[in-house]
Amino acid sequence: MVDIQRPASVARARKIRRAAWLIAALVIVAAVTIVLSRLKPAAPTVERGTVWLDTVQRGPMVRNVRGLGTLVPEEIRWVPAVTAGRVERILVRPGAAVRPDSVLIDLSNPSETQALMEAQSQLLAAEAELISLSARLQNDMVSQEANATVVDSEYRQALLQAEADAQLAREGLKSSLESRVSSMRAEALATRAEAERKRLAQLSESIAAQKAVQRAAVDRLRAQLALKRSQVAALQVRAGIAGVLQLVPVEVGAQVAPGTNLARVADPTRLKAELKVPETQAKDVQIGQVASVDTRNGVIMGRVSRVDPAVQQGTVTVDVVLEGDLPKGARPDLSVDGTIELERLADVLYVGRPAYGQEQSVVGLFRLEADGRTATRTKVSLGRTSVNTVEVKDGLRVGDQVILSDMSSYDAFDRVRLR
Repeated sequence: MVDIQRPASVARARKIRRAAWLIAALVIVAAVTIVLSRLKPAAPTVERGTVWLDTVQRGPMVRNVRGLGTLVPEEIRWVPAVTAGRVERILVRPGAAVRPDSVLIDLSNPSETQALMEAQSQLLAAEAELISLSARLQNDMVSQEANATVVDSEYRQALLQAEADAQLAREGLKSSLESRVSSMRAEALATRAEAERKRLAQLSESIAAQKAVQRAAVDRLRAQLALKRSQVAALQVRAGIAGVLQLVPVEVGAQVAPGTNLARVADPTRLKAELKVPETQAKDVQIGQVASVDTRNGVIMGRVSRVDPAVQQGTVTVDVVLEGDLPKGARPDLSVDGTIELERLADVLYVGRPAYGQEQSVVGLFRLEADGRTATRTKVSLGRTSVNTVEVKDGLRVGDQVILSDMSSYDAFDRVRLR
């Protein structure tokens, strides 16, 4: 007998085979998905020439900070206007060498000239009055001395007459009444002579006082005249110091008030560097630290002389006094690059300073593997920093090579390959 398959059985078997194949496919897809999920992402490739590699070393490390700045004169003198006036002429232009007596600007002020003439007239009148007063007082003094002399002479004569009359009265040649009259007249003249002497002394004191008052008036007017002369002389604005004229902030025809700065003069032979150090690096800068200043035409050594206590626009101003001869081309306002030595560390583990990462922080650096082509992200603990180097506290060993360039675009990867 021959078995004949029924159509229903064939269809059922076909469905079972399809279901089996579907289940098998699902199992395979799930297995592939699990395997792929466990695989690490492929390391991106980085051109070796585009990154900066450095080797970890152990040894002495010099800590320093850098700041840009300018050369400025140690001695700068602003020349102010002593009196109000109008700028008539500017005789010297910026850049010219000047002496202390060099006239820079001519000012004009008619009222000051008039005041000078009035002061001269008042002084002459006061001096004439002093001479006239001295003559009058001298005449009064002579007259009083003459009166005192006459009275004293009369007293002496009366005294002699009284003595003579008293002698004659004792001898009976003259009456006692006449003797008493002579004696009383002598006493009266004695009192008068004493009064004249006191008047002479008082007149002498009065003369001295009157002369002192008038002399004080003359001295006051003489001082006023000297002041007016100095004010008129100040209309010719002088440099005051030897140096180079740097700035004249006024123009011909301008009206200036007292105290207005008319010129700036500096000594170009005595310069210092004003460096702008970032506030995050300025905390260890101290007065007396050694510094070097690069003027682009040469490097000159110096020392920190002042650290500004205030922060301006994220920087701290540090003054460096230069030691030795200035390089050629050194002049005020010249841009310079200064480096300040903070300290010398005797034996530390260090590497070049990475593009990111602050002092006393933990950063992720790509460390080169033994094959020289693969770099793995490694956590590195940084210590004290310098301009170009940084102390390594943990995470690296001597001889390790790390990438110092900015690798922030590879933050999603723990490995990169160099080619």
